[in-house]
Amino acid sequence: MDYQPLLEEVLKDVSAYRGQGSVAGYIPTLARADPNKLGIALALEDGSAFAAGDGEETFSIQSISYVFSLALALHHQKSALWNHVGREPAGSPVNSIFQLEMEKGKPRNPLTSAGAIVVCDQLIGADTADEAVEEMLGFLRERSSDESVAIDEGLAMSESQAGAFNRSLAYFISAFGNMQNPVAEVLSLYYRQCSIAMSCRQLARAALYLAFDGTDPVSGDAVTVASRARRINALMLTCGHYDNSGDFAFRVGLPGKSAVSGGILAIIPGTGAVCVWSPGLNAAGTSLVGVMALERLVERTGWSLFGHGRSLG
Repeated sequence: MDYQPLLEEVLKDVSAYRGQGSVAGYIPTLARADPNKLGIALALEDGSAFAAGDGEETFSIQSISYVFSLALALHHQKSALWNHVGREPAGSPVNSIFQLEMEKGKPRNPLTSAGAIVVCDQLIGADTADEAVEEMLGFLRERSSDESVAIDEGLAMSESQAGAFNRSLAYFISAFGNMQNPVAEVLSLYYRQCSIAMSCRQLARAALYLAFDGTDPVSGDAVTVASRARRINALMLTCGHYDNSGDFAFRVGLPGKSAVSGGILAIIPGTGAVCVWSPGLNAAGTSLVGVMALERLVERTGWSLFGHGRSLG
């Protein structure tokens, strides 16, 4: 299959919808995003990568970072992590405080805002937020094979200034005894990991190990054990898109994680990883055109988990 023309055709298919949806307005930096941006990139087992549109332009990865911090926290805490965060779909907005109250400070899953805050706390452990940030950056640079991956410090400041709701979630979690580090320390990591700037190409490459049972097929690195990679994919499929996760599975049929910056990372088990970016969001906070692009890609390739698929051959 010739992948470069495929990606370009996918973007052409959805170009009429470019600019639709609403950019995230609660963070000033994100509110200034251009809704007409549209990029896609695909990374494959043999190390080849393809990008189209704005697929080489960096954007803040926001909650796509949750996937990588979860992998790191599981490496450190192993199954003990699940004492602090659940594994069930939320079925509610990403920052629901009602659910957190009902479940006594234990977030429903690690791919919500509250869940990611708990994961950050566990990732810090007995260290500091600065050390955890460096670990996260080092991990993403190694996995993407790109040392240029960095934090957008201006955005991190913007996130913190607009972060009253996340502070509320964190204090709520702490009040129920489910946080071992000071709230300010945990949120320092959380805001900075959300503000890491990467392109679709870098993200697809960084996530490639999740498509191959935890082993990077290019470098041969055993990034995580196979059972853990499968569980991360399972959480992405069931919980990766807030209360829009069922619709994403219905339309795309791949494990994925969306972000309010308009990025969506999706895993194609046994084949590769794909990332799309378009800042205009649907009502649930997932990229409107991004979902359409992934839907078209799956239609053309048969890569859905729920179909027979096609061999790359």
